[in-house]
Amino acid sequence: MARMHTRRRGSSGSDKPVADDPPEWSDVETEAIEERVVELAEQGHDPSVIGMKLRDEGVKGTPIPDVKLATGKKLTEILEEHDADGDLPADLRNLMQRAIRLREHMEANPQDHQNKRALQNTESKIRRLADYYRGDALDEDFRYSYDAAVELLE
Repeated sequence: MARMHTRRRGSSGSDKPVADDPPEWSDVETEAIEERVVELAEQGHDPSVIGMKLRDEGVKGTPIPDVKLATGKKLTEILEEHDADGDLPADLRNLMQRAIRLREHMEANPQDHQNKRALQNTESKIRRLADYYRGDALDEDFRYSYDAAVELLE
């Protein structure tokens, strides 16, 4: 399938290994994993960063290669249970941060037409995602604007 804002096709990435059980060497209890996930979320990390930290650092020195296999729940489900999830979905937050960086770059470099187009594409993606999340993760009357994004992310 082609990419959203170009006519090119993306190259396929690697697949996760097929596994039904957590590895035998990673025998950390689910409660300890959930406590570490909540602790990392309270430090301000996104779910993707939490997963990488659990993979690299682990819990009490033991790496956790896959949170879902170890606990039976997705990382975002654990965060929702403990009310530690953010006010915005991670993908929308990342796009808003990118749009803010691009807008600041455009103010400093008004002749950069390539990044002007990138800003337009990013804001278009934000509006589509806002339509998707409106009512569930966002308020019904939420409308994207640069000022609203800056205010939400502060």
